[in-house]
Amino acid sequence: MQPRMGGIIQANIPDMDTLFACYMPYVAGGGLFVPSSQSVKMGDEVFILATLPEQTQKVPLTGKVIWISQKQNGIKPQGFGIQLSGEKGIYFRSEAERLLAGLKTEGRRSYTM
Repeated sequence: MQPRMGGIIQANIPDMDTLFACYMPYVAGGGLFVPSSQSVKMGDEVFILATLPEQTQKVPLTGKVIWISQKQNGIKPQGFGIQLSGEKGIYFRSEAERLLAGLKTEGRRSYTM
């Protein structure tokens, strides 16, 4: 994950472990945790360019900040989670869920809950 640059936050999800840790399936419409030191507030609307494992296409996502981890604690990184919105949010959610389908969850950790 890269820092915010010019109002756009880059979120590179290079592998399935990172996708599992970042994707928030329990959020209505899907959610994404973005490890970042960027300062955000609950309810802020943010713009993120995200890549998924096995894909080079950057997906432009917008969403509302619904989760904030202020401090890295060794297991969970500092960052924030957004509730995905719009057509690209629907696309990202369906692709993330397709990639994660059938993945064994035992022993994997989430950056949120």
